[in-house]
Amino acid sequence: MKKLVRNALILGVLLIVGAGFVAGMGVSAAADTPPPPRTHTLRIAAAADLKFALDELLKDFRAKHPDDRVEVTYGSSGNFLAQLSQGAPFDVFLSADMSYPRKLVEQGLVEPGGVFAYAVGHVVLWVPRDSPLPVEKLGMKVLLEPGVRHIAIANPQHAPYGRAAEAALKSQGLHDAVKDKLVLGENVAQAAQFAQSGAADVGIIAMSLALAPAMKERGRYWEVPTSAYPRMEQGGALLKKAQDPELARRFRDALLGSQSRPLLERYGFTAPGK
Repeated sequence: MKKLVRNALILGVLLIVGAGFVAGMGVSAAADTPPPPRTHTLRIAAAADLKFALDELLKDFRAKHPDDRVEVTYGSSGNFLAQLSQGAPFDVFLSADMSYPRKLVEQGLVEPGGVFAYAVGHVVLWVPRDSPLPVEKLGMKVLLEPGVRHIAIANPQHAPYGRAAEAALKSQGLHDAVKDKLVLGENVAQAAQFAQSGAADVGIIAMSLALAPAMKERGRYWEVPTSAYPRMEQGGALLKKAQDPELARRFRDALLGSQSRPLLERYGFTAPGK
């Protein structure tokens, strides 16, 4: 009888030890499982003229970096400057000029060497395809036609393309004659929307928007001579408070890389320095 009890006790101990060993193996296996890759979000504040070109470029960037998210907010460069100066949570700023990124440098908000030029923009007059206005024939003088009641431009107070439109009007001696016809968009994309929707008869907008599929299909444009307005060199900045500075740099390198250049040219941008 004593032998049976002793054997039962030994068996119970072995079962407990074995269970602990198996459980230990389970814990060890879980510990050896690699954690899922960390997902980072790249937050970009981009000038409105980049809407279609950047959306297309980011398709390729996302495919190459599937573990990372990219969020883009489009707007006027001047408004972004004000927001970034107040601590807005962006990692990369893409302006429609070079002055705003440099102002961020002066405020100590850009990482060392973080300002870069990525493109030169161009300005066009855009009208709906069925408009009777002979924009191709008359160029900027078409703005004096009786049929032109409203002219859409971006707000010059905070949009570089608005300042370029205003400069072109002044350089051609047209500003005083048409200033009461100007309809101001919050940014150049909104100015383009005014022209496309019929709220304005003509839009003085970025070529990159005129070449977007919907605008190209529904309208005609005439390129304003580059001598009529200051050079539209567009620049960006890598911000010091970026969540993932390395991801921000990878995006900058992709934007400046040789594979992106044909896409930017397709939307009317030329390379910096040209």
